[in-house]
Amino acid sequence: MSELVVSISGRSGSFPLSADFTASRGVTALFGHSGAGKTTLLKMIAGTLSPEKGRIAIGDTVLFDSESRINAAPEKRHIGYVFQDARLFPHLSVRHNLTYALWAGRRQAGRPFAEVVDLLGLGSLLERRPATLSGGERQRVAIGRALLSNPALLLLDEPLSSLDHARRQEILPYLERLRDESGLPIVYVSHEIDEVARLADTLVVLSEGRVVASGPVAEVFSRIDGIGGAGEDAGALIEGHVTGWDPGYRVAFIDLGGEAFQVVDEKLRPGMHVRLRVRARDVSLARHAPEAISIRNVLPVRIVAISESGAFAEMELSFAAQVLRARLTRKSVADLGLKPGEEVFALVKAVSVDRSSMRFAKGG
Repeated sequence: MSELVVSISGRSGSFPLSADFTASRGVTALFGHSGAGKTTLLKMIAGTLSPEKGRIAIGDTVLFDSESRINAAPEKRHIGYVFQDARLFPHLSVRHNLTYALWAGRRQAGRPFAEVVDLLGLGSLLERRPATLSGGERQRVAIGRALLSNPALLLLDEPLSSLDHARRQEILPYLERLRDESGLPIVYVSHEIDEVARLADTLVVLSEGRVVASGPVAEVFSRIDGIGGAGEDAGALIEGHVTGWDPGYRVAFIDLGGEAFQVVDEKLRPGMHVRLRVRARDVSLARHAPEAISIRNVLPVRIVAISESGAFAEMELSFAAQVLRARLTRKSVADLGLKPGEEVFALVKAVSVDRSSMRFAKGG
């Protein structure tokens, strides 16, 4: 399995950029606010913009090396690039858009046409023109065309940014299949936390052209400084196995490494492994375990760190080798006398877990 290794510096006009990370099989998300340098970095990987120094390689294939003066042309890099807009040929059918790279004589197919059509659910669309497709369908065709060009790497530049919520939910399951079944490293640019939480295995956070945090997505999410710019959407990712399902109340029971947790979701079934996103604003703390309350999840946690800013305090909490985050007012922290190292209880409503970011799979 090839992996992408990036260690470069350069600029786009007056905008400086420096990046150092590795992307293996699965999704590596480039996350940051608008203007952080995500698309600039993608262009340097694709070869449409050249770094000044450093090295880019996919496995044993070197795409750019300033010391060796290697700078492969974009068409020689064997990279599939999917843009924010699908950029399909309007006069061609879906079938001919998919096979364009083949019958134009550019590359040899790397995987069967039928396999790609099945992977992305394109069978019923093959004879239609792009103008008759929804935004989500057009993006699925664009991804299929990129796959059929036999890439060693896929670059997806905010492929869902032009879609409304319904269309985003339509295409996300296909992106999950792409991640799980393609066997390719995928670099996915986004500024939407729910997409990153659901799709990514590795997270690279960019700010003002620099990588400020990188690593396994749950680890970076859970650090107070890792994704602090998320504001109201800041939170953490926790993982566990579904142990039970109550069909009457639509509640799933999850083992988080020894701690019980409940979630309202009809997709979860016993035996599934699940990754959940819990927003910091949805976590409350108590000095003592409460009784006779409606909140279903009460977890014993240890306060790892407290970071104060303005009227609020961001808290890092550990339990069962996992991490939660809580956002409280500074006054609440003061009134409770909370300090790092103390044992308290975290309270999370079963209905407050972010279902749109949920990632699950059969088996462990």
